[in-house]
Amino acid sequence: MARLVFGMNQSLDGYVDHEAFGPSPRLFRHFIDEAQAQTGSIYGRKLYEIMRYWDEDRPEWGPDEQAFALAWRRQPKWVVSRTLRSVGPNATLLGGDPGEAVRRLKAAHEGEIEVAGPALAASLGALGLIDEYRIYLHPVVLGGGTPYFAGPRPPLRLLAHERIDEDVLRLRYVPA
Repeated sequence: MARLVFGMNQSLDGYVDHEAFGPSPRLFRHFIDEAQAQTGSIYGRKLYEIMRYWDEDRPEWGPDEQAFALAWRRQPKWVVSRTLRSVGPNATLLGGDPGEAVRRLKAAHEGEIEVAGPALAASLGALGLIDEYRIYLHPVVLGGGTPYFAGPRPPLRLLAHERIDEDVLRLRYVPA
């Protein structure tokens, strides 16, 4: 059975914003390694549309960007959306009850499946489907925006912590 993991960069005050701060080269390499090892990813509409950036090569990309794009394109992607009618390459639109669809995905696969997007993670977490939360804590204060926890924070237990980069800690939590 697959494990669902929700992980994102987070500011000290609890917000996620890919435009306000991003990964250093070392942290980006960490994300490449994770993407290469993942069984697949489940996206909400908003984050899926942002991530479609990786579908087409760009001339300004270096080796790391190319490696991430290759890993992202390789893995299956499942998209939870009420508004999208189609999705891109190697992606499947999940229809019907998202909770039931995700339960079937977990049962049908092994390894880690990334959950991408705070709103999606909140709904799947409320159903008890998230197996691990990974917070990549950056020394940035945003003062507002999209919170990492888009709903009530579930009771969590610290599983592990490690310094990924000079200024970034990865905190791993499991539901308590």
